[in-house]
Amino acid sequence: MNLWWRLVRFGFRLLYNEMAFTYDWVSYVVSLGEWHCWQRAALKHLNAPLGARILELAHGTGNLQIDMQALGYHVIGHDLSPYMGRITQRKLTRQGLNPRLTRGYAQKLPFASGAFAAVISTFPTNFILAPETLHEVFRVLQPGGNFVIVPNGVLNGGGATEAGLEWLYRITGQREGGDFDLDSYFRPYGFETQMVQEACPRSIAQVIIAHKKA
Repeated sequence: MNLWWRLVRFGFRLLYNEMAFTYDWVSYVVSLGEWHCWQRAALKHLNAPLGARILELAHGTGNLQIDMQALGYHVIGHDLSPYMGRITQRKLTRQGLNPRLTRGYAQKLPFASGAFAAVISTFPTNFILAPETLHEVFRVLQPGGNFVIVPNGVLNGGGATEAGLEWLYRITGQREGGDFDLDSYFRPYGFETQMVQEACPRSIAQVIIAHKKA
């Protein structure tokens, strides 16, 4: 089992780095085309006025950066992977958009306290629940701001393909934490939390909303 989990972690490391050019294709296949809908499910929970500064942690290949800029937000993306950064920069530039990207750890953000009206992260790895990350997100959020996370999307078509993909999610550790007490975990870091579900055509997106009190 230890060997299996080392292989899983190695596979994800490749996907986020040297194999990042396959990320959009892989995410489309394993979600049956629902991935972008799962990402967009977070946007309605930003609770920030248009033009506000939004921080996206682990921006990946930049699809949500495009969506948020199209809505009129001033978006900054922060990601550890230089490969994701290069893909996102090219993608935004092709769209005629301004890439505002930084690179580094979420546990040590290079931004001033209270710099952002909201923070968003879709399908992050376990770094997102690290105490250092939650402290940093709380610090850079303005009072009354939301930290919005999409940890999972669940296919609900009920067919053999959906069942097979759900099995794949389970064996790669992406269905853990079903009994996780969000409120008890986030409260010591200053957040009030809730989990909501947003409907997509063939699935449900799970959205965590962690609110920093005004």
